[in-house]
Amino acid sequence: MIVVLVGPTAVGKSSLALALAARFRQDGQQAEIVNADSMLVYSGMDIGTAKPSPAERAEVRHHLIDILPVTETATVAQFQQLARAAIAGCQSRSVVPIVVGGSALYVRAIVDDFEFPGTDPTLRAELDAELARVGAEQLHARLAAQDPGAAARIEPANGRRIVRALEVGALTGEPYTARLPSRTYLLPGVTQIGLDLDRPTLDVRIAQRVDQMWEAGFVEEVRRLTAAGLREGVTASRALGYRQILQFLDGEITEQEARDATVYGTRRFARRQDSWFRKDDRVTWVPTLDPDRVEQAYALLR
Repeated sequence: MIVVLVGPTAVGKSSLALALAARFRQDGQQAEIVNADSMLVYSGMDIGTAKPSPAERAEVRHHLIDILPVTETATVAQFQQLARAAIAGCQSRSVVPIVVGGSALYVRAIVDDFEFPGTDPTLRAELDAELARVGAEQLHARLAAQDPGAAARIEPANGRRIVRALEVGALTGEPYTARLPSRTYLLPGVTQIGLDLDRPTLDVRIAQRVDQMWEAGFVEEVRRLTAAGLREGVTASRALGYRQILQFLDGEITEQEARDATVYGTRRFARRQDSWFRKDDRVTWVPTLDPDRVEQAYALLR
């Protein structure tokens, strides 16, 4: 059995994962959580990623959290290998793995028959240099002209994925979206559960989460990580909230503008997350606000 919890940010995936692990314990079975969020892998990025607390991680073992410094870049292909190894490790100990993530690409890479095209270091370096020179939005416009389908799937601010789509197109001569495989599980015994929440309520939750992050010292966290090399991290420095606070620290925008932009960007991202998962008919949806959601989810697994 492999449990996969999906849905947009701030919908309650982490809390449901902890509750399900507790429910498994009631029946005498152990469960562990396998992170499928690309930002939780970075040490020190705690507040802005809503990383599980030390107490929660002590209660239930978590995998693939705090495994990289912010200066390194985690690729989906590397994440696929690490996550599958963590799942296999759980299964070898008769532990139920609970995969938790908000990225459909990362989740699919883990559980589906999903192979990645190769990479070309020279071409990648050229595209990265162009990204640094002209910015993500201009590079996104280039992608839209070459591969409209890929551009529609990728946020204009997501420079890393834009570069990857352009690289794959150049290497294969095919649209990036043509390389995405059909939805076919590679791993056995997968059950995907999505958390369903209406958009107005989710918008409120996102604003509240950003407020809590600021109150918890988000700006100071970014200052501290800047000293640790955050700006050199291709992926980490572009994470939602971190990018906006870096702009504030550079004097490009005010702190309030950084805060507002984080809320706005997170809401947009959450809409795309929800849209991605809704396209997968293998996901069974459970209402977030239903007080019986844990038992509903547990029943699906049984």
